[in-house]
Amino acid sequence: MPSQQILQEKTSEVEEITQLIKQYNVIGIANLQKVRASQLQAFKKNLADKVYMRVIKNTLMKMAFEKCKDKVDPEKLAEYLTGSNVYLFTNLNPFKLSLLLEKGKVKTTAKAGDIAAFDVIVPAGNTGQPPGPIISQLNAVGLPTRIESGSVWINKDTLVVRKGEVISERLASVLSKLGIKPVEAGLLLKVAYDNGLIMSHEQLLIDVNATKQNIEKASSDAFALALSIAYPTKENAVLLLLVAHQKAHALAINAAIITKETVADLVRKAHMEMLSLSSRLPTIEEKTVPTEKSEKS
Repeated sequence: MPSQQILQEKTSEVEEITQLIKQYNVIGIANLQKVRASQLQAFKKNLADKVYMRVIKNTLMKMAFEKCKDKVDPEKLAEYLTGSNVYLFTNLNPFKLSLLLEKGKVKTTAKAGDIAAFDVIVPAGNTGQPPGPIISQLNAVGLPTRIESGSVWINKDTLVVRKGEVISERLASVLSKLGIKPVEAGLLLKVAYDNGLIMSHEQLLIDVNATKQNIEKASSDAFALALSIAYPTKENAVLLLLVAHQKAHALAINAAIITKETVADLVRKAHMEMLSLSSRLPTIEEKTVPTEKSEKS
């Protein structure tokens, strides 16, 4: 009976998972490694209105995929059904889902073997620790120290580990005592399946600022090109009309074509030419009046 009951429970769970697969457009598979239960609950709470999360055994997920071959391809997803996973069901764009998970990461204390999420610089100042074994521990990881007012002080800002490097057991212990959290914990989206399209973690990573700058530059270049070849669009129509009007006006002025728009400029131009000519008249007259010497000769 117990085995029959377990079988029924598994069958029921597979049926529930099958309904979830049919209900949502996107299925995400995230790695649960190093994710604490409290963090997972926080993720579920924060994304409850956008994403349904559920920890499911990979064997049961495979069975559910097999029952939904009209919507998913079990073979394409088989390689991702390893390790401890949480499955995310949503109608969000996969890139939006990835960004939400990235933003949800929290800084946490390090353990031996963890990877530094950023360059870790221990600031100069009072550690709040009394003199004792802590001095040799700090010195062992490259932190210069001194004793002042009954406390251990760090003499200068010191880089102890770079982003992407492995944190040793000794350094992890020191950083923990100093209250420094060099590790980011969160859900790592291994893959997202969107209506037959598989997107891996690397493909889902987006540098939002760089992407925004690229789009802005592309838009600016396209606008400049359309303007230079006089290709009319909704965005440049007004500017093209202004440029055309300026060129037509300049042409009419140069050709002395009188219109309601050019008459004032033409009068000003004629006036300026008259002043320029009149300023040269005395010089011209001096050159044309004969001198006494030339008259006698």
